[in-house]
Amino acid sequence: MKLDPLSVPYRTGESVLRLAWVLVFLFLGSPLDGLTGAGLLVVAWFVVALAYQLVYYQRFEYDLTDDSLDIASGVVSRRNREIPVRRVQNVDISRNVVQRLLGLAQINLETAGGSSTEASLKCVSEEEARRLQSTIGRLKREEAPETAADDVDAEAEAEERQLFEITPKELALLGVTGIDLRLLSVVTVVLPVLAPSLRERFADPLVGLAVTAPLAAVVIVVVAAVISGVLAVTNYYGFRLSRRSEELHYERGLLQRFSGTIPLEKVQTLAVSENVIARRLGYASLAVETAGYGPDDAGSQSAVPLADRDRVLSLAASVEAFDAPDFRRPPKRARQRYVVRYGAVAAVAVAAVFGADQLTTLPVAWYWAGVLLPVAPVAAHLKWVNLGYDLQPEYVVLREGFWTRTTTVVPYYRVQTVLDSRTVFQRRRRLATLVVDTAGSSGLTGGQPRALDIDADRAADLRATVADRLQGSLDRRRADRRRERLRSIESADPDLSD
Repeated sequence: MKLDPLSVPYRTGESVLRLAWVLVFLFLGSPLDGLTGAGLLVVAWFVVALAYQLVYYQRFEYDLTDDSLDIASGVVSRRNREIPVRRVQNVDISRNVVQRLLGLAQINLETAGGSSTEASLKCVSEEEARRLQSTIGRLKREEAPETAADDVDAEAEAEERQLFEITPKELALLGVTGIDLRLLSVVTVVLPVLAPSLRERFADPLVGLAVTAPLAAVVIVVVAAVISGVLAVTNYYGFRLSRRSEELHYERGLLQRFSGTIPLEKVQTLAVSENVIARRLGYASLAVETAGYGPDDAGSQSAVPLADRDRVLSLAASVEAFDAPDFRRPPKRARQRYVVRYGAVAAVAVAAVFGADQLTTLPVAWYWAGVLLPVAPVAAHLKWVNLGYDLQPEYVVLREGFWTRTTTVVPYYRVQTVLDSRTVFQRRRRLATLVVDTAGSSGLTGGQPRALDIDADRAADLRATVADRLQGSLDRRRADRRRERLRSIESADPDLSD
C-alpha cells in the first residue's frame, strides 16, 4: 500500500516552509533583489521538492500482515524494515491543523526496548490510520478478523467503555497547577536583557534594583504560569480516555490532535502525581508507563492529566488492582539527616550574603537571609513525611517528593532489578535506598522507583522479599497461561478432554 496522494503537496509545502530561515537572510542583506530573489528561490526549491516528493511517494510502500508491518522506502538508497506486530507497544495518531483540513494523519509505532519512534507513516488518510491502529491492536490480542470492516467498527464501539473525559473546570485547573518549571529558566534569560532598561528609569541605582528585583520575580512567575496554562489547554483540550478490550485509548489536543493506545499487558508502572497546588485542591494526575521508556520519554503516557484524587486512584486501581497503600515512613534519623543537610545549606547562604555586605559597598540586609535557618527543619520534616513504601501481596507501592509528590505502583512481575544502595552519608546513619527497576524505568542512574533513606537492615530484607515475590508472581502467571492454553485446546477439540 502507498501513502495518501495528498502527501505529495503536503510534504512539499513542509519542505518549502523549512526554507524560512534562508528567506530571512535574503531580506536582511542578500545581494539578490529583495522579493524577486526570494521568489525565485522559493519557486526553484518548490520544483526540486515537488520532484523529490513525487519519487518518494512512488517508492514508499507498506504492508500489514498477520505477523509484521513491512515498510520499503528510500529515494536514493532503499531501506526495507520488518516490524513484528507482537513487539509493538504503542500506536499513536497525530493530526495538526493542516492535516485535519486535508483529511490526513500521521501514525507512529513504538516498540519494546526502543528509545524513539520505530516507524512513522506521516501522510496516510485518517481512515487508514484508524484502520492500522485497530488492526494492529487486534493482531496483538490474537483476535480473529471479522468479515466486514463495519462489523469491526461496530464491535469496537460496543466494547469501548469511557473512563475519563476532562471537564472545562479541570482543564482550567490544569493550566493553574501545571506550571512547567523549565519555562522559568527561559524567562530568566530574557529578563536580564530587559532589566537594565527598567533600572535606568530610576535616578538611584539601589532604588532601581529594589524595584526591578521583585518586579522581575513576579513577571517570571506570571509569564511562566500563562505559557504553561496555554500549553496545557492546547495539549489536553478535549482529553478523553476509554478502554477497549485490553487497551486504553486516549484522544487529546486543540491545534494538534493526538490519538493513541496503551496496551494494558505492556504497562510497567503507574504513577500518581500531585504538585503542591493540586494537592491542596484535592487533585492529582495519573501516568501509565510502558516498557522501554523512562518517565520523560514517549512511553510514559498521561492517562489522566488532572482529576479529583479519589477518582484518579479509582482509575489507577482499575488498571492494576492494588489496595489503598498504608505507607511506612523512613526512620526518624533520616529526618535528622535532612535537618543537618538543609541547615548547612542555609548557613552557607547566610554566610555568603553576610560576606557580600562586608566586602562590597552595597548595603545588603544580610540578616533577612537568617530566616532560612528556622525554615531548614520545616523543609526536612516535609521531605521526610512525604516518603514511604508499602509491600502488598502483588505490588510494591513507593512514594517520594514534596513539591511534586509521586506515588508509584510497581507489579512484582514487572520488576527487572532490585537492589539496595548506600552513600557515604547514609552509612553514617545506617540508612539505605531500595531501588526497584523495571523495563520502563530510565535505568539504574535515575528516574527509577525507589524507597529513599530506609533502615539499612530493612532495605536488605525488602530486597530479598521483593525478589522472592517476583519469582512467585512469575510462577503463578506461567501457570495461569498454561491453564488458559489447555482450556483453549480443549474447547477447540472436546475429544482431548476425555
